[in-house]
Amino acid sequence: MPPFPSPTETWWQTKGQPSGDPSRPEVSAKGKNVIVTGGGTGIGAEVARYFAEAGAARIALLGRREQPLLDTKASLERKYGTNVFTASVDVANKEQVDGAFQKFPGEDKVHVVVSNAAVTGPMDPARDVDVKAFVQTVAQNVEGSLNVAQAFVIHAAVNAVAIETNSNAAHLTLPEMPGFAAYSTAKFAPGVVDTDMNRAAGGVEALGFEDHVSVPGSFYLWLASPEARFLQGKFLYANWGYRGAQGESHGA
Repeated sequence: MPPFPSPTETWWQTKGQPSGDPSRPEVSAKGKNVIVTGGGTGIGAEVARYFAEAGAARIALLGRREQPLLDTKASLERKYGTNVFTASVDVANKEQVDGAFQKFPGEDKVHVVVSNAAVTGPMDPARDVDVKAFVQTVAQNVEGSLNVAQAFVIHAAVNAVAIETNSNAAHLTLPEMPGFAAYSTAKFAPGVVDTDMNRAAGGVEALGFEDHVSVPGSFYLWLASPEARFLQGKFLYANWGYRGAQGESHGA
């Protein structure tokens, strides 16, 4: 039984799905340049791993903390032999974002961007939160997404794919997690994944269930493939049964 309202009968999946298996030729990332923001840890690092395993030519990991980026870079290069670029970037800083997008592909183009970085902001309930801190959090997350989108448009290849990690909490009531008020107004992770950010907010422990990090990893890889082209421009849940979504392509 899904813990959240379900848009499809096959919705609630808590582990990575076969449609997003990196070994499938249909989701191959061979020859693609991929940028993942928030790529040092958690969901971003797992998404990068899926693209590396699927044969991506080059992967850029962008994030505020340099050491996690370097750790993930070393892991991907050691295990998959992928060419990995890292840049310590605050996505709310347009100059830093533009610089990284310019430096990474060089004369080449970007085929996939996963806009995944975010900040949680103040953890107080909406009733008690500092208004300026609340608004600043919303502004940072919206600015970050817009900066990445604008840079991507400039450097995007033909038929490039942009994937934005966004909010299912924006239209759900989560009384167990009142501290997510500022964050969920502008952004929220796909599923309840046990990441540093989620733990800081009491996520898995407070809600009593967990999605494996392979859920967004496999979903994002599939979304970047031609199989998912019919979902372009849609707001999606990472917990969907992908084959069910394909069968419902006209109503998705």
